[in-house]
Amino acid sequence: MPIKFKKPRVRIAPSPTGPLHIGTTRTALFNYLFAKKYGGKFILRIEDTDLERSDPKYEKDIIDGLKWLKFKWDEFYKQSERIENYTKYLKKLLDSGQAFYCYHSEKELETEKKEKLEKKEAPIHICEHYGKSKVKSQKLKVKGIIRFRPPNKKIIFNDLIRGKVEFDSSLLGDFSIAKDLKTPLYNFAVVIDDYDTKISHVIRGEDHISNTPKQILLYEALALPIPQFAHVPLILGPDKSKLSKRHGATSLSEYKEQGYLPETLINFMALLGWNPGNDRELFDLKELTKEFSLEKIQKSAAVFNIEKLDWFNGYYIRQMPIIKLTKACAPYLIKNGLIKPSFNNKLLLKILSLEQGRMKKLSEAGELTEFFLREPKYNPELLKWKNMTKKEIQETLNKLESILSEIKEKDFIAKNLEKILIIEAEKTGDRGKILWPLRVALTGRDKSPGPFEIAEILGKEKTIKRIRFAQAIL
Repeated sequence: MPIKFKKPRVRIAPSPTGPLHIGTTRTALFNYLFAKKYGGKFILRIEDTDLERSDPKYEKDIIDGLKWLKFKWDEFYKQSERIENYTKYLKKLLDSGQAFYCYHSEKELETEKKEKLEKKEAPIHICEHYGKSKVKSQKLKVKGIIRFRPPNKKIIFNDLIRGKVEFDSSLLGDFSIAKDLKTPLYNFAVVIDDYDTKISHVIRGEDHISNTPKQILLYEALALPIPQFAHVPLILGPDKSKLSKRHGATSLSEYKEQGYLPETLINFMALLGWNPGNDRELFDLKELTKEFSLEKIQKSAAVFNIEKLDWFNGYYIRQMPIIKLTKACAPYLIKNGLIKPSFNNKLLLKILSLEQGRMKKLSEAGELTEFFLREPKYNPELLKWKNMTKKEIQETLNKLESILSEIKEKDFIAKNLEKILIIEAEKTGDRGKILWPLRVALTGRDKSPGPFEIAEILGKEKTIKRIRFAQAIL
């Protein structure tokens, strides 16, 4: 039986130090589905306390990406607007003696770390300034950071995906929690943020498991309620290493620019680490909300399969109303110089109706439709079907021009063209002798939709003009 949760409060908390990563987006999806399934709240928190690396353009990228996927958040927070809130909790830990100022220089800490690694010891820092007065320590004339001294104990928590997880606090050392009273570091800030916004469940990537014991100790030191944790598997590249730039695009905005649909990415990402328990693969956001559960998230890492992503995208493109597809493809065609902003919408509808079934990404629209919108260029050798001679190809093209010239403009439609030309092709004993040179003459390609449908869209005048061009280049 699935566990029932009382209206949970969950969050996605990206840092605006780079574009929204596909891994973070998948985590956002799992949080969103969990919140909506149980009638809870989905919260967006921008973790921008790293002022040197944070950039407003990345904050916009995060917000725009989540909006594009239609992940509607119920509350919004920015860490940088909550600095005073962190200060009071830092003072509380300092006053209790659980936190203290460490005045070791970066060089000293780096030397200590190197020595411990050489001795094959855990590279942790046990600070000699613990318990000393601030005045005495400040005589060192080094700007101090604030550290936390963990109690010596076992830290045990129940991960909703992985089960019982256990850590030994002696392996943590005196870990840093803030640069100063107004600059909290990650492990401290996240505890205060999650408490203040009443987060009930922290659903995040498994790379955060090592942070969890530190955060639990801080919750306990401040006598704050501890949320439930669920660590989802990482997304790996095809070579089973962590997904990175060497595997191709890693940000949501890159996939959007390449012409992947939001429906595609939602469906695809849901199946990266989550299994519905059957062979079903196609889900919309509403269906995923109904089917989703933490119990069905796997422990092992998920492998990113670009071929599967393309399959999903091709499927969703084929489901699009043609008017919507035309509108979505237009920017790519304008960018490629194939149409102007004031394009013939009726013509483009016809062209894309023919290519819709072959399209895997919206960005392929230019490549797939170019021969409709621009005169094709090709090697005359492509006109050759099997062992046809140059003379036979020329005779075929002459015959095609003659037959098509006799057809009235109003009758120049695929159904009529097919009826007439198939009869002629059957006479040769090999349809390819007629249909192949026709296809190449119209498109300049060896793969395309049917030549009759292409001829109808091009119209009588352009069709004959292209056949004459083929005759000329022979």
